[in-house]
Formats: sequence, C-alpha cells, structure tokens
Amino acid sequence: MTATDIARTAVGIIGNIISGALFLSPAPTFVEICKKGSVEQYSAAPYLATLVNCMVWTLYGLPMVHPNSILVVTINGSGCIIELIFVTLFLIYSGGKKRLKVLLWLLLELIFISVLTFITLTKVHTFKKRSAIVGTTCILFNIMMYASPLAIMKLVIKTKSVEYMPFYISLASFGNGVAWTTYSLIRFDKFITIPNGLGTLFAVAQLILYATYYKSTQRQIAARNGNGGVNLSQVVVGRDDQSKPDN
Repeated sequence: MTATDIARTAVGIIGNIISGALFLSPAPTFVEICKKGSVEQYSAAPYLATLVNCMVWTLYGLPMVHPNSILVVTINGSGCIIELIFVTLFLIYSGGKKRLKVLLWLLLELIFISVLTFITLTKVHTFKKRSAIVGTTCILFNIMMYASPLAIMKLVIKTKSVEYMPFYISLASFGNGVAWTTYSLIRFDKFITIPNGLGTLFAVAQLILYATYYKSTQRQIAARNGNGGVNLSQVVVGRDDQSKPDN
C-alpha cells in the first residue's frame, strides 16, 4: 500500500465517521415520533431523498462499477440501512394518504435502482462507462438534494434568524464535504469531487449566515421568551431536512 493509498483510506474513514453522524442526526425526531405514535406534520421527503441517494452511491462504489471505492460502499450501504429504518418507522406511524404516498415513492425508488443496476451491470461492459453512467446519476441526485439547504438559507435571510438551521449540522456538513472532496482529489474522481465540492460551498455559506444572524436570532428568542438570557443551545429544532450528506 502506497502513501497515497494510506492517506486516501484515512480521509475516507474520517468521511465515513462524519457521514454516519449526519445519517443518524434525525434519530431524536424518530424517538419523538415513536413516543407520540404519530408522524404529525413531519415529511418523509428528506429520508426518501437520502435513501435513493445512498443507493445510487452504493452502486457507484461497487468493485464491478468503480473499483477501489470500498469506503464509498461502506458508508452509503450503512446509510441505506439507516434510511430504510427511518422510512419504515414513518410508514408505521403515518396513516391514510400520507402512508400510501410514502409507500409509492419507496416503490418507485426501488424500481429505479433495480433498473439502473440491471442496465449498468448487464448492458455496459467497461469500468469507465459504468462509472460514467452511475457517477453522472449520483451528481444529478446530489444537485437535486441541494434544494433543501437553499430553502433553509432563504428562510434564514428572510427571517434574519438561524433558529431552524442548527449550527452543528452545518458544521458537520462542512466537515463531510471537505473530507470527501479531499478523498476524491487524492486519487482524482470527478464524480465525487463535483457534488462534494458544491456541498462544501453550501456548508460554508450556511456557516457565514450563522455568523451573520446569530446575534439577531438570540434577540428574537429572548424577546419571544421575555428574557435576555436565552442561548441558541436551548432551542429545540423541529426541522431535520438538512441532515443529508453529499456523497
């Protein structure tokens, strides 16, 4: 194993740890859902989006598609399991039209990944072409997932409050983007570099917004609670749709 391989493996392991933490970040939300016995107004969209993203990246990292990418498989395979658990809990604690809608989206995602896997492994016969097809699909899904951070950032600018943009998730997203961008640059892989490079830029923008509106958020919370001693660490966050890693 060369020094380059060792460095890439080390960075990939760090990326696995950070990404794993991001995948698990919605867990408190589901503890609350289980206690209440209902999903109430929560949306399944973030978990369904993360699930299909993880499935596509898992396919990309397979040895028969893109060799020497086992660390991409380990984290995204784990992400598939975690998101399937979240989606299953969502199905259990939702009802009526909401449950049917989630079930239909899940079915469509499973059909999509099955068709993509079948075409990639049976109709395409070189690593380069397989990597290009699946890698391009990965980039497209990642770009679509940037809609969520954009919506949160728009809300922050409009309200001059970072109450619904948790600092530690933004910071972890930055670390995640840096780790996977570095991983992809050590042995250049444009399909990992592009989405994670963009993800890093979005995370930087969120951190800048946090620094800009931190004090005004404290003032708003203090005014709402009738005292001047409230800190953002006391805020209970009700939105978790930023918790998706980019790779």
